[in-house]
Amino acid sequence: MAVSDGVVKKIVLSYTYVAIWIFLSFTVIVYNKYILDRKMYNWPYPISLTMIHMAFCSSLAYILVRVLKLVEPVSMSRDLYLKSVVPIGALYSLSLWFSNSAYIYLSVSFIQMLKALMPVAVYSIGVIFKKEAFKNETMANMVSISLGVAVAAYGEAKFDAWGVTLQLMAVAFEATRLVLIQILLNSKGISLNPITSLYYIAPCCLVFLSVPWIIMEYPSLRDNSSFHLDFAIFGTNSACAFALNLAVFLLVGKTSALTMNVAGVVKDWLLIAFSWSVIKDTVTPINLIGYGLAFLGVAYYNHCKLQALKASEAQKKALQADEEAGRLLEQKDGEGTGRKNDNQN
Repeated sequence: MAVSDGVVKKIVLSYTYVAIWIFLSFTVIVYNKYILDRKMYNWPYPISLTMIHMAFCSSLAYILVRVLKLVEPVSMSRDLYLKSVVPIGALYSLSLWFSNSAYIYLSVSFIQMLKALMPVAVYSIGVIFKKEAFKNETMANMVSISLGVAVAAYGEAKFDAWGVTLQLMAVAFEATRLVLIQILLNSKGISLNPITSLYYIAPCCLVFLSVPWIIMEYPSLRDNSSFHLDFAIFGTNSACAFALNLAVFLLVGKTSALTMNVAGVVKDWLLIAFSWSVIKDTVTPINLIGYGLAFLGVAYYNHCKLQALKASEAQKKALQADEEAGRLLEQKDGEGTGRKNDNQN
């Protein structure tokens, strides 16, 4: 049976969106590493870099939402903004700050291995906030992922305790942010896409990050007479960061969040290979064995999520079918009663 042109076009577009997202995500990670690493561009100011990204992205998001009106803003009161968006913005700023800081101390490959703990953090925090049901099978899977990452850490040739601490804190803050989005926004019927997220949240991040920036990085930048802002480097880096958010918008909108998770696994392996072959980071066999174990756990977790999603959708369709059948039956009964009354008259 021949596949229709429409289906082929849809498949090609889906793979194109995946390829674009992988390329941009890959580029942003490597570019940030290049800027922050003391052995490369040697600009070890993660808060400043994050603030440049937030200023650039919030400005472009404002243009897309308010000037060009290409994206619809969300109806949001001041009270809702302060109670829901501001806490999420605070967590996002901490997550970005610590994750960018980790690039100064750790290799790209090892950071990707540590990021495999994200499902563990999201599930654990979801259980704490009662957004996820505790299941022994799921928790056993989380333990297997954690053990895999622990093995990878044990095999890391250039292990840095402070760098690992920063990355683990970044994972914890990001996981908390994702859970709070469900509690503070999604539960109230508010859904933010990557562009409206930047429009509402990036200015918050800028404000929150300005406090540690003034204390920790501004004095050093002020006293460093040789410092100058390279617009070519930071402009293209910020443009890549914004383009990545657009790619997420396209990928999730045209495919699904699960597709992005699967694409993320491919991206992680590519980054590990790039880190080893091009940047010349040391990747040991124990690293790979540990990450392989974690990868299997994450793959199983995604599989379980997919099955639960399919079951939920099937249940919704069954309920809709029952409701439709009920309406048709009521309509038929009503018509029968009407005909009976007409015959009596």
